[in-house]
Amino acid sequence: MLRLFYAPGTIATATAVTLHEAGLAFEPVLVDFTAAEQTRPDYHNINPKGRVPALATKMGILTETGALLDYIAALAPSANLIPSDPFKAAKMREVMYYCASTMHVNHAHGRRGNRWADNQASWQDMTAKVPETMTASSAYIETCCLQGPFVLGNTFSLADPYLFTICNWLRNDGVDLSAFGGLSAYLRTMEARPSVKAVRAAGIL
Repeated sequence: MLRLFYAPGTIATATAVTLHEAGLAFEPVLVDFTAAEQTRPDYHNINPKGRVPALATKMGILTETGALLDYIAALAPSANLIPSDPFKAAKMREVMYYCASTMHVNHAHGRRGNRWADNQASWQDMTAKVPETMTASSAYIETCCLQGPFVLGNTFSLADPYLFTICNWLRNDGVDLSAFGGLSAYLRTMEARPSVKAVRAAGIL
């Protein structure tokens, strides 16, 4: 069975939702960030980066959310998590890569400033900037990426668990969601999915 190493509320949520959408059984394995388990040798043997998610498979360990989602889609092609049309598949990944390279980094500046700077005053500057950068990202997503109920209009794809997970951080990042009707509707649509309900009930989200 697949084993998903996660911490609650992290980007690992996207992998858990996708596993449910694919109908794949998995064992969730808690990595307790409050006890700094991600910094210890035992977990570094699983993921030397000390981050989640990590997915244990029969072939070995996989890390990085985009890679995990692609792997899950390949294991369960009947779930149709990747469009067959090359352009639509590229548009899906366009949003996924934006989530990874921009929105997640914007969010991390508020909590992981020590990754980029040693001076605590610099961390405070980065934290103060988060509401601005995440609001700008929200505007971009709503205006340029959401094509309907899901990222690809009426078609659910891998981009949706990824985007949904990051959008769950927006309120705590100081974003006024009342200014984004499309994103707010998107979050409600995703919350209604059985996969999200299952992940929330399991304490992963």
